[in-house]
Amino acid sequence: FVDQIITSIVTVLTGFLIAAVIAIPVGIVSGLNATMYNAINPLIQTFKPVSPLAWLPIVTMVVSAVYVSDDPMFSKSFLTSAITVTLCCLWPTIINTTVGVSSIDKDLLNVSKVLRLGAFTKVVKIVLPSSVPMMFAGLRLSLGIGWMVLIAAEMLAQNPGLGKFVWDEFQNGSSNSLARIMVAVIVIGFLGFLLDRGMLMLQ
Repeated sequence: FVDQIITSIVTVLTGFLIAAVIAIPVGIVSGLNATMYNAINPLIQTFKPVSPLAWLPIVTMVVSAVYVSDDPMFSKSFLTSAITVTLCCLWPTIINTTVGVSSIDKDLLNVSKVLRLGAFTKVVKIVLPSSVPMMFAGLRLSLGIGWMVLIAAEMLAQNPGLGKFVWDEFQNGSSNSLARIMVAVIVIGFLGFLLDRGMLMLQ
């Protein structure tokens, strides 16, 4: 059972970190540039409501077609689950980062122009510190969504984590299955709580 817990945590953190690496820069650029925001917003609003269960078959087919190796570093079920988590974690972080950046005090941005700060310095010294609260609100929301998505993804992708454990116990149908599933549900909820507290401490 401990192995399943570790697998699930590693999978969700992998998908979440990939999403954060993509979403934060996109959110910053969108927040600073109205044209970029207008271009990307329709895509966000189109893909944000898509269920992870709809993404999963697409991701499974792509991974199966592209990830072909005699000695793979990662199992296909792990990649499928992690990429599905990534796709569902992107949108809250992009949206909240964009809102946080676009609501920065204009005086601060004017100061950066007066001081002739470079784009990178401007982002590091002014944009990031000013938008951190909204950014972390998006990250916390993304991690919570990613954790929920992961359990469903593991059930279907058969990644050996908590989702697969719950599914296997359901299929098993023994007299102890209900008790084991309830323990797994409590553990899933508790781990979700710990992940959220971890993000709050990091903030």
